[in-house]
Amino acid sequence: MSESSARAWSGLPRGVLVLSAAAAAVIVTIGARQLGWLLAPMLLAMVLVILVHPVHAALLQRRVPWLLATTGLLLAVFGIVAAVLGLIVFAMARLATLLSGYVAQWRETSDGLADWLESLGIGPEQAGALVGSLDVAGLAPWLTSQLPSALGLASSVVFFVSLLIFMTIESTHAGLRFRRLGLDHPRVGESLRTFVSHTRRFYGVVGAFAVLVGVLDTIFLAIIGIPLAWLWGVLAAVCNFIPYVGFVIGMVPPALLALLVGDWKLMLLVIVVYFVLNSLITTLLPAKIVGDAVSLSMAVGVISVGFWTWVLGPLGAILAVPMTLLVKALLADSDPQARWLQNLLTSGRDLREDVAAPAP
Repeated sequence: MSESSARAWSGLPRGVLVLSAAAAAVIVTIGARQLGWLLAPMLLAMVLVILVHPVHAALLQRRVPWLLATTGLLLAVFGIVAAVLGLIVFAMARLATLLSGYVAQWRETSDGLADWLESLGIGPEQAGALVGSLDVAGLAPWLTSQLPSALGLASSVVFFVSLLIFMTIESTHAGLRFRRLGLDHPRVGESLRTFVSHTRRFYGVVGAFAVLVGVLDTIFLAIIGIPLAWLWGVLAAVCNFIPYVGFVIGMVPPALLALLVGDWKLMLLVIVVYFVLNSLITTLLPAKIVGDAVSLSMAVGVISVGFWTWVLGPLGAILAVPMTLLVKALLADSDPQARWLQNLLTSGRDLREDVAAPAP
């Protein structure tokens, strides 16, 4: 923007500037939502590269040749994607196999559930229709039929990551790019370095809580006799990377198996324990700790999950906090005049530190 254009904009009333900025934000958001099919895998690849890039730096420090270090970085990125997708496909296959062996138990359970519904005053026809809609015998074939779709999704993700392989290679020059950016625009360079640091810190904290909740869920499921307790514990740990709603996905298989192995009381116990453990370990405590660790308000973190899911689709829930940190870095942290916006987005701890800091 030229100097004359800047003066023209600065002379406008503040209300006009605010409305213009809001209109531009709406246009950009709608455009991003229309391109979500492309932006989501690109942003996911960017986050993966940010997380795994220290592998490249560590290899170079050990005097590993650049080509081998870059190859190791690529293998690490693809290894993470393959491991997560492989776990999801394996969990679906094992659940389908287990459900096919509990058809008889489900018939007994459905009969008992129908009698219980009738005791509550629901007519026999309505109770039979309600129970009949919960067809576990048909669920196993449905899960098996979804495996090709899951494999197709895996192929699509790997394809997109393959297209973005140059992003991984270019990241090996990130240090030089940040250094040059810092010379031309110091605040922008510093804010982007902070974004990278906070993104790694966010997933580090979330990963620690994921391991903890996975171990606790595995121990609990093993004690009450749920088959493949370790698999559902690992699934719960992976789902923990989807903020606030991921544990519900990880809860479905063990809750369903609890109903078939035991009864509705055992299923209710699984649901209650999952809600207590995951609400405490993956929602309440992490929301506070993560907010302070990455300088982001707890309320903003919760709202960002719904917003980015709407914009980018299912991957938006996983990328919600990093994308909010990126927007904060570009629009608030890098501009001294946007300090008011930074105050709205930052965590309470940072606000207290700023207020307590002596004035220059």
